[in-house]
Amino acid sequence: MRPTHDPPATSALSRQTIAALVVTHNRLDRLRETLTRLLAEDLDQILVFDNASGDGTRDYLDAMDDPRLIVIHHPENLGGAGGFSRGLRLLVKGYDPDWVVLMDDDGRPAPGQIARFRSLDLSGWDALGAAVLTPSGEVCEMNRPYRNPFWHLPEFLRTLTRGRKGFHLGNDNYRADAAPVGIDMTSFVGLFLSRASISRAGYPDERLFIYGDDQLYTLEMRRKGLRIGFLPAVRFEHDTGSIQPGGHLVLRPLWKVYYMYRNALMAYRVAAGPWFWPLLPVLALKWLRQARRYGPDAGRYRTILRQAFMDGLLRRLDRPHAQVVAMAEKPD
Repeated sequence: MRPTHDPPATSALSRQTIAALVVTHNRLDRLRETLTRLLAEDLDQILVFDNASGDGTRDYLDAMDDPRLIVIHHPENLGGAGGFSRGLRLLVKGYDPDWVVLMDDDGRPAPGQIARFRSLDLSGWDALGAAVLTPSGEVCEMNRPYRNPFWHLPEFLRTLTRGRKGFHLGNDNYRADAAPVGIDMTSFVGLFLSRASISRAGYPDERLFIYGDDQLYTLEMRRKGLRIGFLPAVRFEHDTGSIQPGGHLVLRPLWKVYYMYRNALMAYRVAAGPWFWPLLPVLALKWLRQARRYGPDAGRYRTILRQAFMDGLLRRLDRPHAQVVAMAEKPD
């Protein structure tokens, strides 16, 4: 059955408990800014999942004394997917909040946004994604939500002529006074998950390590009939360093290429259904063309992409991270 978007009801919500989940690894400067912002917000719990950081993050977190702060120091780097999966489990089991809002260590709410979230009528939605902007105030393209064109005919027809712009939300949807709209995919930067949505959707797949865990998780939520809304009235910023001038995505270190495209291939498979196989050569060509953006590393990019493509097709999620890193460091 194809997912549908039901309009939200109009009953007001009483004050509910909201927990924040932040996953971090060796980015103390950005974590410090994010945590400072979160501690100033009206949150009931703030769980920081530290993925084996070795840059002073442990000492910084252990010196904090805010009673809302929960710190998990994991001895192994599980990636963002592992941190979100395990951190979410810990919050649900230990605190059972009404809402959990997810973010990376370089993503954070603009001041006062949790209070704004509390002031809105959110009934009728199971999960809500905030409007994610860059620090300069532009739409952060890597966090732009979309409606799956393979599930919605208008988006499908627009995609044929407009490409990505045909199914991703437009800038008009980002106006602070715009109404929430139903979406099929959003990112883990500023995603508010209700207790009911977690109960029905379960937890992100930690084997994905990084990238695509949010796409796969929210697409699966929609396939289960959960209602995800885009909430432009609530603003987050994403201080990402992966975007070059001109909006092009260039991943560093190079091992990140493997996870980006292996997991993206798996997400396309869920989104496209029977259309996946005709789409496959288009994706292969598109991603191969990205090699030119990697300069002297173009050959290594193509080698990593080929392995990512093969593992994505086989749905292989057990390749050790050390092996991925070694592949990226191997001379051409």
